[in-house]
Amino acid sequence: MEDTYRTIEAPAEGLYKEKGSKFIALAYPVYSEEEVKEVLAELRKKYYDARHHCYAYILGADQSRYRANDDGEPNHSAGDPILGQIRSAGLSNVLVVVVRYFGGTKLGVSGLINAYKVSTAEALAAAVVVEKHETALLQAHYAYPQMNDVMSLVKEHDLSVRDQQFELDCRLTLEVRRSMQEEITAKLQDIEGVEVSVLSE
Repeated sequence: MEDTYRTIEAPAEGLYKEKGSKFIALAYPVYSEEEVKEVLAELRKKYYDARHHCYAYILGADQSRYRANDDGEPNHSAGDPILGQIRSAGLSNVLVVVVRYFGGTKLGVSGLINAYKVSTAEALAAAVVVEKHETALLQAHYAYPQMNDVMSLVKEHDLSVRDQQFELDCRLTLEVRRSMQEEITAKLQDIEGVEVSVLSE
């Protein structure tokens, strides 16, 4: 399915040392640019005395959103090698930040490329890779009498309920596989009096 992708289950770490310089690679599962910014802000606080915080990320099942940042290192010597490692591991929704402590001896561009590549590969090798489906959030609004019909549809398709509110006016937030989004939306709309909207993550 085109909505399936491979990502990492939890944060992982890699380390590479060369001529006194230390490259700490930190890999994280992320789902949005917002999350990327939060992780970077945290790491800049934690490793405030490091010379560089170079990073790259890939988002989306189709890997269409990505970015590489050299953070002051020579052009394409840091972000691109990090991005290349995420790509060759076939991963998405992953951010890798490599924190560099300078050891006083310059490594040259090829030395840097190697250091960023190897430290990233170490972090990704230490991570547990899992397969996930890209999902969408659907919100259904309906009156109390429609509850049984809506809930039996949820059961039938084994949908994940993110949020629910059952009063006279009911609201249910469902997480569905992107590839089933249209089918589930149509089935919900077939139930009289049910309104469906798509929430962005």
